[in-house]
Amino acid sequence: MADPRLPPATAPAAFIALIVANIALAFGPWFVRAADTGPVASAFWRIMLAAPILLVAALGTGWRPVGLGRPIWVAVILAGICFAADLASWHIGILRTTFANATLFGNSATLMFPIYGFVAARALPSRMQGFALLLAAIGGGLLMGQSYQVDPRHLAGDLLCLLAGILYTAFFVLMARARETMAPLPALALSTIASSPPLLIFALALGERVMPDDWGPLIGLALASQVVGQGAMIYALGKLSPLIVGIGLLTQPIVAGIVGWIVYDERLGIADLIGAIFVAVALVLVRRAAAPLAPPQSAPPSVQALAPTPTLAKE
Repeated sequence: MADPRLPPATAPAAFIALIVANIALAFGPWFVRAADTGPVASAFWRIMLAAPILLVAALGTGWRPVGLGRPIWVAVILAGICFAADLASWHIGILRTTFANATLFGNSATLMFPIYGFVAARALPSRMQGFALLLAAIGGGLLMGQSYQVDPRHLAGDLLCLLAGILYTAFFVLMARARETMAPLPALALSTIASSPPLLIFALALGERVMPDDWGPLIGLALASQVVGQGAMIYALGKLSPLIVGIGLLTQPIVAGIVGWIVYDERLGIADLIGAIFVAVALVLVRRAAAPLAPPQSAPPSVQALAPTPTLAKE
């Protein structure tokens, strides 16, 4: 019998939040390129400008930073450090490779996070789940098929964006643990604050320009990526399975392709459109294949493996 304290695995609000998060996050590279600071410095301002908003919002819900056990503090602080390293490597990579490559490699958590869910549970996906994941992977590849270029000059940027995807997966894993006993806003606020010192240290160590002349792109980056994007993502992370979250991440290349078309005149081809359809079908399939939360012990292991991380706090 499912735990009545916990939401359904495919709660509509959480699924909508996942899509909204990825749409907002897809505008991040545009703001990074428009900023007149260094790439790591822009990541620092993304955090610093968003942190007060998130902290005030968390305190406004009645939350106070008391009564948290040591494991939760460790998870949140480590998540912040992983997120800082993720942003630093991705922002540098954005400027050293193509827009398409940065989006594709930066979202490699699309596959890494669902795989983590299966490995952690020591179970295999069901046929429907495996097919949905495969379809999403093919769709993601097709989305960037025409613009993706293997160029030795972009190797460093590609590797940095791939590293960002690995670090983003680690951030997801740690935040999922924190979300076991914390509401999304406090968890995001604390991890955001923990990210700021490492980013400032990275930026200064690289000799980057930290103070901007134009605050517009940095404010847009903070609001779109950190407040709206990460806020909605952490909300969804506590309610949806790793498979759904991972496939939902592929919404970003779709939106990025549209932004590239409008801003950079990068036309969408037939392969891009087919890829978008594949991703949409995969999202529908994975929602239909998702198991109820806390399934009976008699349920197949693959179903039990994809129950979402429980959220015990009221939200």
